[in-house]
Amino acid sequence: MNSLFSHGAEPFGSDDQAPAGLLEPVVNTVVVPGSVAHAFTGFTDHTHLWWPLESFGIYGAGSYVEFEENLILETADDGRTSTWGTLDDWQPPLSFHATWHPGSTALWSTELLVAFRAVGEGTEVRVFHDGWEGAENPGAERQRYVEAWPDILARYARFMGAPDAGGSEGR
Repeated sequence: MNSLFSHGAEPFGSDDQAPAGLLEPVVNTVVVPGSVAHAFTGFTDHTHLWWPLESFGIYGAGSYVEFEENLILETADDGRTSTWGTLDDWQPPLSFHATWHPGSTALWSTELLVAFRAVGEGTEVRVFHDGWEGAENPGAERQRYVEAWPDILARYARFMGAPDAGGSEGR
């Protein structure tokens, strides 16, 4: 350091690239008809009507998923519950951020940000899923969601009345 006001090198470089060894976020986008508020409500208040619990749930098709207070919960038809995540930033109707660990524990959580913005005649819903280093098996967990989010968002888009729900994009 040359002076008190000098800055050292950025720890991960300055090119906005992920540091070596860190896994890239999984980002998927879908556009649904209606206002931002309508899209947010469809995603958070009516999750039980569109989430594919038969393939992306803990207790299967007979269970119920909901956002309740600061938690995302799945409840089996026999009353058992599983916490999928904890909401730590709730900004209706624009976004929410949560820890994410369906089928695991908070110890092995990743991070989920879902953002809503008006576009043309509808709302763009973008899911940013990262923090893979927090998962028990980071590479496998990331790959699971690379495959899962397009299917999950296509189901949401169909529920919201999108004419072509197969158009999610992701990395």
